[in-house]
Amino acid sequence: MSDIHPGSAGLPQPVQNQSDYRAYDTSQGKQLFTQYNCVGCHFNGGGGIGPPLMDEQWIYGDSPENIYATIVEGRPNGMPSFREKIPDSQVWQLAAYVRSMSGQLRKDVEPGRNDDMNSRRSEQRTQEKKPQRTTPGSNR
Repeated sequence: MSDIHPGSAGLPQPVQNQSDYRAYDTSQGKQLFTQYNCVGCHFNGGGGIGPPLMDEQWIYGDSPENIYATIVEGRPNGMPSFREKIPDSQVWQLAAYVRSMSGQLRKDVEPGRNDDMNSRRSEQRTQEKKPQRTTPGSNR
């Protein structure tokens, strides 16, 4: 077997992605996933035009360096190259978030659910209500 892999020329081959261990980075990756319109093809990880990212079937591999290469180099039949369009630090944050969607990261670094997916409104989105004064012994 050769160490040569298609599409990996000139890419760093780290042993591990440090963003995989930082909750902040994974959370940033989640925001970047929306901001760079990854949701447009991957539909929040469930797949659509692009492949799903929540399952165990990964066409180009699930290691951080494979995900990095996919984002930077692009892939045939749809995945565009983001070389020199996204800073490396953000690519690693995106890679961490993508790995978190399929449960590959520790639970303490995975980002939380979107507010719009929760069963009740976030406290930050709830209108402020002032408590009403009641007298002792009343039912109000």
